[in-house]
Amino acid sequence: MTPRDASRTTLSSAASMRVLAHPTRLRLLGLLRERGPQTAAQLGDIVDEAPGTISYHLGKLASIALIAPAEAQRADHRERWWKATTLLTSWEPADLLDDPDKLAASSVLQKSIAQAYAARFTDYIDATPALPREWVTAGASGDRSLRLTVDELGTMRAELEALVERWVDASAAHDPATADGGEPVVLVYQAYRRP
Repeated sequence: MTPRDASRTTLSSAASMRVLAHPTRLRLLGLLRERGPQTAAQLGDIVDEAPGTISYHLGKLASIALIAPAEAQRADHRERWWKATTLLTSWEPADLLDDPDKLAASSVLQKSIAQAYAARFTDYIDATPALPREWVTAGASGDRSLRLTVDELGTMRAELEALVERWVDASAAHDPATADGGEPVVLVYQAYRRP
């Protein structure tokens, strides 16, 4: 699945948001997107959970079409393989403001995602001493406090999304099967009105 081929999954129901809000499911979906097709046993080894537990969570993700069965990657066809159906999942919180159930589900999902981002960044900080110096130098983290109008914030959002898409295209040029220097890089950006 390439970024150009992949469609975006848009969550539209409170139930689907609640399914994805589980931290293990968020992690499994991320792993399938990053690593490609996997079995419950492979994913269980990565997240340190029993394959039966992983299978349950995979079934929940499949129930909202975020993952689907994949072709077997090995000759042993007894294993069930799973793949992500898209590279991106989204929903528009502003569209949910008039529906308390959807708004509450969106809030739970956003908080779960924020916790996953924090955990991943903490892992990076802990791993920094073992990383090559050039990768530490190339990394970035920062924040700014700006004063913008709502139109300016909307423009900045569009520009950020366009910039990310440009780098998604560059990322697609790196084949994970070859040693071309491309490594997994996490990009998280946020821009919001401070309450």
